[in-house]
Amino acid sequence: MDDFLKENYSLITSFVELFAAIVGVITYKSYKFTPVKYIIYFLVYAFFVDLIGGYPSYLKDIGYFHLIEGTLIESNYWWYTLFWWIGLSSFMFSVNYKIVKTVRLKQILKYGYYIYLLQVVLYIIFKFENLFISNEFISISSLWIVILSIIIYFFETLASEKIVLFYKSMYFYFNATFFIWILIIIPLEFFELYYIEDDWDFVLLKWKIFLSLNIFLYITLSAALLFCKPKAQ
Repeated sequence: MDDFLKENYSLITSFVELFAAIVGVITYKSYKFTPVKYIIYFLVYAFFVDLIGGYPSYLKDIGYFHLIEGTLIESNYWWYTLFWWIGLSSFMFSVNYKIVKTVRLKQILKYGYYIYLLQVVLYIIFKFENLFISNEFISISSLWIVILSIIIYFFETLASEKIVLFYKSMYFYFNATFFIWILIIIPLEFFELYYIEDDWDFVLLKWKIFLSLNIFLYITLSAALLFCKPKAQ
């Protein structure tokens, strides 16, 4: 099983992401006049981010890794820092900012996002080289703005009539699924500070958890897109 995972982890992940992206494209017509379309954009975006982010492996496979060996982009930390973590935070903020109606909650979310962006910009300016060797700071910073977005959505939903039909809303599944995803990701991000790359027991455990989470995330969102009704959004 471990050998299979080593050889096919990226392929399985890409397949699940591609499936969700295809479902999003198929259902786009039904949701194009609602903020759900931004969730579909995210699914397509996530697929291409992971696809392109595998460039070190692609270059090794075709014998051209020497072109980037020893350079700042030898590892793909910078790519996932800029495009996955910041992208996820921005999509999560954008979707929830559009659907939250309470003015005070929208302001909290907006200013929280501005503070997050300021953190990211300052980190990139003053710790530029760290961008290419680790994504720990920005990934953890991104998690708090994602959590803030989710909490604000649930707070307004619980305090409004939307709670009656919450199970019909794509936004509920989007936020609930990512909330579960994040609760498991957070400990992994902290533990990753202490592991070494040669520790294959930890690497394989992390891959298994990430793979399970990604399958759960993308299959749940795909099912929600297929079965939720646009008028219930």
